[in-house]
Amino acid sequence: MSLSLFLLPFFAAAAAASAEPEPSPQPLTIGETVTLEVLGAERSVNIILPPDYAKDPEKRWPVVYQLDGAMAQDLMMGVGLLRWNALWGRSADAIIVGIETKDRQRELLPATQDPAERQRYPTAGESAAFRAWIANTAKPMIEARYRHDGTAFLVGESAAGHFVVETWLQDPDLFTGYAAISPSLQWDFEALSRRPLGDQQRPPLYLSLADEGGTTESGMERLLAALPQNQPFCFSDRRKDLRHATALHGLLPEALQYLLPTKADWLDEYGMVLRCDRQGGDGG
Repeated sequence: MSLSLFLLPFFAAAAAASAEPEPSPQPLTIGETVTLEVLGAERSVNIILPPDYAKDPEKRWPVVYQLDGAMAQDLMMGVGLLRWNALWGRSADAIIVGIETKDRQRELLPATQDPAERQRYPTAGESAAFRAWIANTAKPMIEARYRHDGTAFLVGESAAGHFVVETWLQDPDLFTGYAAISPSLQWDFEALSRRPLGDQQRPPLYLSLADEGGTTESGMERLLAALPQNQPFCFSDRRKDLRHATALHGLLPEALQYLLPTKADWLDEYGMVLRCDRQGGDGG
């Protein structure tokens, strides 16, 4: 038998393999989006459902509202960390709703009496209108369309963290729990931390501080000192561990662990510790 005849079956198999069609890429769908308008700007409200949402049509879910939640903002990080937490049992799974911001200082901060801040951020000051839109438009839309369990949590960082604390102070019943990571409490001469709290018990509040220092730090200390003894809160002090730029992705898993706890008893073994350097209410 000649060498060419011997190799013929191999060439035929290779030709047949090369003739097979290439696999066709398919769209990867991770959620849904709705475009709404507020403060004169259209914005996306992005909804990511738990992986088994469709498997059990009777099951209802918590909802986590993430500020700065556009695809080009923090949405994908928030979804990834929420899913990673749920995979380990660190926190319960949930529907995540990412709310896009367009002009963060305008939408997330109240008016300021600080001339320097007013000059740097001339559009700032409409957080009340943005909050009313969330309360009256965005949140009711989510509750009407998706199977929620009646609990809702608001999370945000920096200016969005200030919005979280302001909402917790002014309209506490809007959400079941709150997480403010490195909130910008220096805003308006630390005015938010100077507001009287009274004895009203509000929903659980997760707070954290990174390396911000200065009036951000003094505003946080004032707020912590004013919290009533019966107020459930967790303060994670990361001034020596984290920078402002690393606080959100460093602490969102911990914030979710506080707001959406599970009965998992193996978390400490894997270093998934809920670090409350100061705490109150049931934890205090």
